[in-house]
Amino acid sequence: QTQLVESGGGLVQAGGSLRLSCAASGRIFNSYGMGWFRQTPGKEREFVAAISWNGGSTYYADSVKVRFTISRDNAKNTVNLQMNSLKPEDTAVYYCAAAIRWYSASGPAEYDYWGQGTQVTVSS
Repeated sequence: QTQLVESGGGLVQAGGSLRLSCAASGRIFNSYGMGWFRQTPGKEREFVAAISWNGGSTYYADSVKVRFTISRDNAKNTVNLQMNSLKPEDTAVYYCAAAIRWYSASGPAEYDYWGQGTQVTVSS
């Protein structure tokens, strides 16, 4: 069973930066596609970024391109999301997710395992 634990959320002023981390248990982490999603109350979970099993391909939502960077370290079973130039509209609970196999990296239904989420709040 794969478990995912996010960390690094918090309160930051607009224009600031945060780095989210996701630690995964399980011996086959390096075969999973990994993604970050976010959700605000009353809204559906929204795709943020994803990275292929070997880090060779990355995908971003248009709203975060250039500002956010996803990376992974398969030796440490971690995936990170570096968030720069944060805006108040980036405020959300951020979730890490793992996909055994995906046809669309941006679809929440493609992912098999989810973390509990970490709150990111950006003040104006």
